[in-house]
Amino acid sequence: MSERAKRAIEECRLIATMSEEPGRTTRRFLTAQFHQVHEHLRLRMEDLGMIVRVDAVGNLRGLWKPAGASDKRLILGSHIDTVPDAGAFDGVLGVVLALDWVQIAKDISLPLALEVIAFSEEEGVRFGFPFIGSRAVAGRLDPSILACKDAEGTSIRQAIANFGLDPENLEDAFAGQHALGFVEIHIEQGPVLEAEGLQVAAVTGIAGQTRLDLTFIGHASHAGTTPMHLRHDALAAAAEWIIRVEALAFKTEGLVATVGKLEPHPNAGNVIAGSAALSLDIRHVRDTTRKIAVDELLEQANSIAGRRGLKLEWIEKMEVPSVLMDDRLTALMTDAIEAAGFPAQVMPSGAGHDTMIMAGCMPTAMLFLRSPGGVSHHPDEAVREEDVEASLQVGEKFLQRLAAEVR
Repeated sequence: MSERAKRAIEECRLIATMSEEPGRTTRRFLTAQFHQVHEHLRLRMEDLGMIVRVDAVGNLRGLWKPAGASDKRLILGSHIDTVPDAGAFDGVLGVVLALDWVQIAKDISLPLALEVIAFSEEEGVRFGFPFIGSRAVAGRLDPSILACKDAEGTSIRQAIANFGLDPENLEDAFAGQHALGFVEIHIEQGPVLEAEGLQVAAVTGIAGQTRLDLTFIGHASHAGTTPMHLRHDALAAAAEWIIRVEALAFKTEGLVATVGKLEPHPNAGNVIAGSAALSLDIRHVRDTTRKIAVDELLEQANSIAGRRGLKLEWIEKMEVPSVLMDDRLTALMTDAIEAAGFPAQVMPSGAGHDTMIMAGCMPTAMLFLRSPGGVSHHPDEAVREEDVEASLQVGEKFLQRLAAEVR
């Protein structure tokens, strides 16, 4: 097996030990452990001959510009913050492999400038506000969010200043006009590639997402004395609707729909539920398909409530449009996958990524690696050496093709 793949995996596991919590990987935006990660990655960047800096929101950035290359550069990267009790590869693998792509470009003397960004924040764990790092690079970070505070009462502005950076200089992070595009290498975080026996895939787009909170409101009453035909059972209504949600997702290609939360009240074994609150998370790479599904499910919920003599209340909690990858860069990625000897697989991403923010200011593409067991955001998160090696082979073919175009 490739030594470079093995080294990449070992490096991710090393970075995973740079954590706020002993024995667990937890690394929130600009906490002390970021200095450790920056020091490690800075040394790697400097060894590659890159010009290294930290921008105003704590993104670590390395620029490799070989002789003869133009100022136009391809930006590569991912995030280095984590969820609590995380795995070793979400985000971080994309940074480590981006640096390996720089090494490949150097080894084959490509006249192509590359910038690697280790985004300081993507998960939204510390301040409840995600994508701080990539929003700043894309020029989409509203300065008003600097007032947001974490659980200890520290604001984003204070966290940036405490890290030795200037929160009033956000424009320092903006990518400017020199980007050819952005590519993110990432674990799939799902089971599709493994189920299909595939190692890598080009991402076509990032699914749009709607989140709703709904409540069926009926009447709580005694389980033994209330005849079935006189009941207004909110939990039974919720159960009927949940089955409708699943059925619609099964019959709509590419749609995923989840009821992940259900809270009946009073939640007693001998009381008919007077209310049932539940959530809906629904995603599709095409916004029109997603919105039609949401409308249909709300109509069905109203119908169920009316037939059972209940009231329905609902509120929209999130509405995020889908983001499509750039056709040209995705075609180059697909061609590179095939040229490296793998099936030219494409697929959408059901999870959000920094790429969805970067797509607002430049062409973007993503490369997915297989996630064993579909596990992510968990200590058991893993990658296979052969898949990491595959991503490096694809990287060489992709960079060659892009360099030929730029020339």
